[in-house]
Amino acid sequence: MAPALKPVVTFSEKKELQPEQLLKLFHQAPWAKERTLEDVRDMLRHTDMALCAWDGDHLIGFIRVLTDFVYRATIWDVIVDKSHQRHGIGTDLVQRILHHPRLKRVELFWLCTRRPAFYEKLGFNSKEQTGMVWVRSKHVSLD
Repeated sequence: MAPALKPVVTFSEKKELQPEQLLKLFHQAPWAKERTLEDVRDMLRHTDMALCAWDGDHLIGFIRVLTDFVYRATIWDVIVDKSHQRHGIGTDLVQRILHHPRLKRVELFWLCTRRPAFYEKLGFNSKEQTGMVWVRSKHVSLD
């Protein structure tokens, strides 16, 4: 059996992205299965930067950043279509964000993940900083 050919991938910023395409990609991941079209639209509207990976007109990868463009940036929602994984697309998305001209002044990039080994290969260090999280669903509303 011949090895699978690496897809011809193009990259763009979020301007060509339709929320429906992203929702379809998100629904492949256990951490994003509950996301809705309305929420994805709002998320995109409030995202500072996003990059997309395309195989033709098929969205196959996505990454987004919230940032002040000087001191801090947080990377979110790194995802690659299951049928296109293991071709370096996730690595390419992360590298393109880390070295993007609009982010060249950012001192620290933060990342939350359940797969630290992938990101450690890209130079992220879990021992560098500590983080904390507050989960809304675990707290009583003040309403």
